[in-house]
Amino acid sequence: MEAFNTKEHWENIYKTKQLNQVSWYQPKPETSIEIFNSFNLPKTANIIDVGAGDSFFVDFLLDNNFVNITVLDISENAINRAKKRLGARSKKVKWIIANSATFKSSESYDFWHDRAAFHFLTKAEEISSYIKNLNKNLNISGKLVIGTFSENGPQKCSGIKVTRYSEKKMTETFQNYFKKIECLIIEHKTPFNTIQNFIFCSFKKL
Repeated sequence: MEAFNTKEHWENIYKTKQLNQVSWYQPKPETSIEIFNSFNLPKTANIIDVGAGDSFFVDFLLDNNFVNITVLDISENAINRAKKRLGARSKKVKWIIANSATFKSSESYDFWHDRAAFHFLTKAEEISSYIKNLNKNLNISGKLVIGTFSENGPQKCSGIKVTRYSEKKMTETFQNYFKKIECLIIEHKTPFNTIQNFIFCSFKKL
């Protein structure tokens, strides 16, 4: 059997699906914005949106005059779509095409945001690599937000299996390096009028 090619899968998704034809489409990332705003970060904070696809969190950051923004996704097609949407403003953003579980960075971040990407990591070694990278690249006073499928969320998304999380499982998964601040259960309404149950958890370094 041919090995599953993660990058090829996501390149195809972003090549064949329109912005509002994917279940994670969200015209305004309200929960992410609400949590982000609670931290009162300075405009110069170094921010990374991991597995961002062509989501609108970067638009919010630019609209609110944050100046150190990085967007990471495994799909070059997703990155190019986001750049096209932003037009000239895209030059204010650093763009990284890489796997979120294995990418390497020489930068340190004050805020790490991941909505609807982390649950696609299903192997223990992928999850461990992701968290070690995160610990390495998050400042000592940095904050982390993960939005992922809850234990009541779907078992698959975009045709592939996902890992679902309870608050307890999220806390235990990150406990070696991070202390939970809070977790919220959110119902996300998809463009297809279905409901997906998410859990958003914020953390700080131990």
